[in-house]
Amino acid sequence: MPAPAKFTEFVDANADKFIQRLADAVAIPSVSGEPNHRQDVVKMAQWLDGQLKSLGVTTKLVDLGKHVMDGEELQLPPAILGRIGDDPKKKTILIYGHFDVQPAYKSDGWDTEPFKLVVDQKTGRLIGRGSTDDKGPILGWLNVLEAHKALGLELPVNLRFCFEGMEESGSEGLDDLIRSETQKGKEGWFAGVDCVCISDNYWLNDRTPCLTYGLRGLTYFKVTVSGPARDLHSGMFGRAVHEPMTDLIALMSKLVTPDGKILVPGVDEMVAPADEEEKKLYSSLDYSIADVEDAVGGKIAISEDKATVLMGRMRNPSLSLHGIEGAFYGAGAKTVIPAKVSGKFSIRLVPPQTPEKVNPLVHKYLESEFAKLNSKNKLEVECLHDGKPWVADFKHWNYEAAIKATQAVYKKQPDLTREGGSIPVTLTFAESLGVNVLLLPMGRGDDGAHSTNEKLDRSNFIEGSKLLGTYLYEAAAIAK
Repeated sequence: MPAPAKFTEFVDANADKFIQRLADAVAIPSVSGEPNHRQDVVKMAQWLDGQLKSLGVTTKLVDLGKHVMDGEELQLPPAILGRIGDDPKKKTILIYGHFDVQPAYKSDGWDTEPFKLVVDQKTGRLIGRGSTDDKGPILGWLNVLEAHKALGLELPVNLRFCFEGMEESGSEGLDDLIRSETQKGKEGWFAGVDCVCISDNYWLNDRTPCLTYGLRGLTYFKVTVSGPARDLHSGMFGRAVHEPMTDLIALMSKLVTPDGKILVPGVDEMVAPADEEEKKLYSSLDYSIADVEDAVGGKIAISEDKATVLMGRMRNPSLSLHGIEGAFYGAGAKTVIPAKVSGKFSIRLVPPQTPEKVNPLVHKYLESEFAKLNSKNKLEVECLHDGKPWVADFKHWNYEAAIKATQAVYKKQPDLTREGGSIPVTLTFAESLGVNVLLLPMGRGDDGAHSTNEKLDRSNFIEGSKLLGTYLYEAAAIAK
């Protein structure tokens, strides 16, 4: 059952208004990973809560308690639970999204101010932190609600909402909330949910829409090496003491090879290699090595074979080095020996890997390699956060509805993909609620989520809003 024509016409007619709403959201620097922005995350929650209420959604801001970040105890931003519609004859769909964002500074290499949405009239790009990850997709749902309210249209399904402000920092507190609400049964906010829809991922490229039925898990580590009581002068103490930075660099260099092989014993070996039949699945996707190179802005693909690259992105584990804290950074030529440095890296996990299986291997390996250095410095290995991988049944009616909606809006058959990113709450919803979970992306593969100059194309924001609404109509029309 396609969406009413007046719904899609309303979205087109109100495009500029919707873009202004996105600008208002991007202007709130809701960076969950930086303590000095915690109040901005709370402000974003309150803003979004107000928007939902104005569109007829009954909401509740949920206190998730406190946590410690960078040695400081902080109040977690509230989660938002919402509901609209209670018709027992209709399906009930749970919508998830997150309103926190990654850090962003003009000095990182942005061409524009990260927290001011810039509309590039020539390219149609809406540039700003959070535009595609994940404020744009959340606001797509608000656009759907506004269209139905303004037109006096009844929603074809009952909707439930779960929005959080800590996804970029491990979704702390959310798993407990989901399990708690599920255990309440008919009294809980998730009572009667038939399926889940998440829009927090992207097309493989800039041409072909996709639906995602699998995500890699994640385990994120901080490795700290410390020794002297304070920073030292390298001219006075160089080659006289064990230097923490030297030890850390030695350790980080033994985690992964330049071609992506994970050197932690037992990690790569957990995953069986793909057979020829599986490789054909990846070869058939509308994706090319040129797409990879266009997305990253350089000819740096790890292989010239498409299936190898796609499997590296989707079905194989990966280990990435992210940065070093405590080291000298900036202009000039500071000759200090840092007293304490921390390296950060993560491993993206795929079935059958789990953090419980992988984390002990990482700890054991790093401690073993550190012992080989014969250093008198101290080593500390911490897992900052983790999440399991997830794979869903893409033959479920939830996916069938999304396929039909994509065909109706984009006039294309979507690719069915597994994705390299991690959204741990996906598995929590699947396991706690026992329902099918769908990833229905709004943005394109070149949006640059987490990177400089993050953007969402105007066409994807507007057509994507139509897609979300149309999906609801198609889901309502399919028998369970």
